[in-house]
Amino acid sequence: MNQIDFSISIAHLYPDLLNIYGDLGNIVTIKNRCSWRGIEVKIENIKSGYRFNPEDFEFYFIGGGQDTQQVLASVELLKNKERLHKAAEQNAVILGICGGYQLLGHYYQPLKGERIEGVGLLDAYTVAGKKRFIGNVRGKCPSVDYATITGFENHSGLTYLKGETEPLIKLSKGFGNNGKDRKEGARYKNVFGTYLHGPILPKNPKFADYLISLALKKKYKCEIPLFELDDEIEEKAHSSSLKLK
Repeated sequence: MNQIDFSISIAHLYPDLLNIYGDLGNIVTIKNRCSWRGIEVKIENIKSGYRFNPEDFEFYFIGGGQDTQQVLASVELLKNKERLHKAAEQNAVILGICGGYQLLGHYYQPLKGERIEGVGLLDAYTVAGKKRFIGNVRGKCPSVDYATITGFENHSGLTYLKGETEPLIKLSKGFGNNGKDRKEGARYKNVFGTYLHGPILPKNPKFADYLISLALKKKYKCEIPLFELDDEIEEKAHSSSLKLK
């Protein structure tokens, strides 16, 4: 049995600038987990200089990059700031990884140089730290019935959440947003940010399916139950990741 009557559209924001650490695997995961259910997925790469119609997409993805690439991506994101806010208001799913996560907040302040402005979809800000946080991460995700989330972090940014923006993960291992408050990532409505690479979605199928469900709900204005998949391989990857020190 499949779900061939359904489809979602994904906007991959600035893959020409933000494309490190294999985070394209997150889009591959969403595409495959939809395709295995018969859900059609359309992916459009929004490159530098392009504009988009927020009515056209249910899912937006933005990956990570170095400071130089973040400066360039910031310019492009700010040109589309109103479009992104409109998409968020319409409950589109927006997922930012590492540098992309930082740009979803208000700003990123490097150790040297000018402040890099974000689009303010998350009530958060980031400042550069002198220590690099590298290692495996795990914790509970309140958004997905406190399922365990695992991944790998590699960042020196210190992110702080404010207002109604909540942490994505409550940490049991790893440094997370700033190495102090035991929080990792952020969520406000359907906007998500995280420092977790790995990439995060292949090793956390429950979280991937949660995002797919939100995207379908955005498009069809109702809950669309997802058929269960045989996640034996994904669960083995998840379990193996949990054992990493």
